[in-house]
Amino acid sequence: MTDLYQSQRAMRQMRRQALQRGVIAILDVGSSKIACLVLRFDGTGRLSEDNTIGSMAGQTGFRVIGAATTRSRGVQFGEVTAMQETERAIRTALQAAQKMADIRVDHVIACFSGANPRSYGLDAQVDLDGQIVTEAEVGRVLNACDVPDYGDGREVLHAQPVNFALDNRSGLIDPRGQMGQSLAVDMHMLTVDSSAIQNIVRCIKRCDLELAGIANSAYVSGISALVEDEQELGAACIDMGGGTTSVSIFMKKHMIYADCVRMGGDHVTADISMGLGVPAAVAERIKTFNGGVHATGADDRDMIDIGGDTGDWEHDRRTVSRAELIGIMRPRVEEILEEVRVRLDAAGFEHMPSQQIVLTGGGSQIMGLDGLATRILGQRVRLGRPLRVHGLPQSATGPGFSSAVGLSLFAAHPQDEWWDFEIPVDTYAARPFKRAVRWFRDNW
Repeated sequence: MTDLYQSQRAMRQMRRQALQRGVIAILDVGSSKIACLVLRFDGTGRLSEDNTIGSMAGQTGFRVIGAATTRSRGVQFGEVTAMQETERAIRTALQAAQKMADIRVDHVIACFSGANPRSYGLDAQVDLDGQIVTEAEVGRVLNACDVPDYGDGREVLHAQPVNFALDNRSGLIDPRGQMGQSLAVDMHMLTVDSSAIQNIVRCIKRCDLELAGIANSAYVSGISALVEDEQELGAACIDMGGGTTSVSIFMKKHMIYADCVRMGGDHVTADISMGLGVPAAVAERIKTFNGGVHATGADDRDMIDIGGDTGDWEHDRRTVSRAELIGIMRPRVEEILEEVRVRLDAAGFEHMPSQQIVLTGGGSQIMGLDGLATRILGQRVRLGRPLRVHGLPQSATGPGFSSAVGLSLFAAHPQDEWWDFEIPVDTYAARPFKRAVRWFRDNW
C-alpha cells in the first residue's frame, strides 16, 4: 500500500467516521467514464437496530444527493496509465457532483476493474470445546486459513468468509452467539496487482481526498445487478465496460469467484473506427445509435450516414449499410463472450444448481447482445440494470452505472471481511504468512 493508509482496517475506520458525518462520495474509476455519486446517510442507525430489515432493504439508509460523470482519461484496461489525466478527470467529476449536492466531500470509496484479479478458496477448522462462538473465535478460525503464496507484486483486495460450519451444521452466515464443539470456515480471497491499487490510491490522494474503502467493480456490479434470489441461488454477473469485461459469480449472497477479460466496448468502437475510417467519436455514435449483432434482410437496405467535416464533399457524404456495421461488430463481441465462457468454465459454473447469467455495464446495451450471449454461453441470459436507490437521477439508472450503485450499497452495508475481526496475538506472531498480510498488518 502507499503511505496514505497502513491497512484495510484503517479504511474501514475512515468509512465509519464518514458515515458519522453523514456524507460520503462514491467513485467508479472506469476506462470510458468516471462516475461520482454523493451519498447522504440519515437513517442507518435506526435501520441497524431492527434486525428484520435486510441489506437489500437497507438502502433506505442513504440518499443520492449529487451525481456526475465525465469522460475517463488516463485509464486503460481499468488501470491508471496517466496520473495527471486521471487526477483531472476525478476532480472534474467530483466537483460537478459536489456542486449538485451543494456540499463538500472529503471521504470517497472507489472501485476499479482490471488488475488481473485471481480468486482463491481457503478453509480452516478450530476446536471450540463447547463454548459460545464470539468474535475472537471467528478471528481465530480465519487466522487458521492457510494463505497460498500468491506471488510478489500482488495484494489482497477482498477476503470474505462465505460459509461457516458449526459441528455438523453447514451453511451458517454468522455463527456468533451459538454453541458447538468445532467451527469451520470457507473463505474467498481475491488478489490483484499491487501497482494498480497503489496508483488508484495515489491518484485519489493527489485530489486531496481521504480513501474510505476500495473494491473490485466485478463484485459491486453483482451486488446491484443481481436480484436477491439470484445472489442466493447462484448467478454470474458479466459487467461489460469500456476497457474490460468483469466476471463475478455469486452464491449464498457472497461472491465466490471473480475474473476479468481485457476487452470491452472500446475495442468494438476501435474496430468500427478502423473498418470505416472514421474518428473514434463518430464510431462511438454509430455504435450507440445503429449498432447490433444480429443482421436481418432489411439491414442491407438500411443505410447509415457516416458524415464528416473534412471539407471533401464525396468523403463527407459516405454511407454504409447496417449489415456491414454488424459484420464489423459481431466478431469482436463474439470474441469477448468466448473469453467470458472460458472464465466461467474455469470456475466450474456449469456445476452450480442455478446458472443464471446477467449482463450489465455500458457495453451490454448493444442490440441483440442477450440473444448472442445465450447461444455462446449456453445458459439463460438477461440484461440487468442496477437497483433503484433513493435520489438517483434518471440519467444514472442505466446498466453503465451498475458499479457506482453497487458501490453505494457496499458503502452502506459492507460484508464482513477478514480484517474486520481481531486476530489472536499469541498465534499471530508465529504464523508463516506475515508477508501475505503485510499491507494491513500494522493495525492488528
